[in-house]
Amino acid sequence: MFKIDAIVREEIYEELKDALNNINVHGMTVSQVMGCGYQKGYQTIVRGSRVDVNMLPKIKFEIVVSTEEWMKKVVNLICMVAYTGNPGDGKIFVYDLKDVIRIRTGQHGNEAIYEKEAADSQDETADGAGK
Repeated sequence: MFKIDAIVREEIYEELKDALNNINVHGMTVSQVMGCGYQKGYQTIVRGSRVDVNMLPKIKFEIVVSTEEWMKKVVNLICMVAYTGNPGDGKIFVYDLKDVIRIRTGQHGNEAIYEKEAADSQDETADGAGK
């Protein structure tokens, strides 16, 4: 299992969410975050004084997938949708995931990620990304 954290421009939220849904990635956590990096930020005037704004609003997608094949598929999709070629496109972090526990049932691993119906269809289609 892999966890993918993607921090991207907030204006691509809907487009990326829809693109992930289109490849049957429906389970995700999305957060509004602030970040800084090569994008540098901007200057603004507050009460007559110049202020540097270095922490910029971003969107963080957290996605768990069951296979390396699906990890690569999701990462490639995020890169395709998020790419502008300019500083601030974002970052993707990929982690090996040791375990997942569904608190309600005590299930572990893939069973904790996918509902039974989705897991059955996942076996049939080998999509690995969950529904």
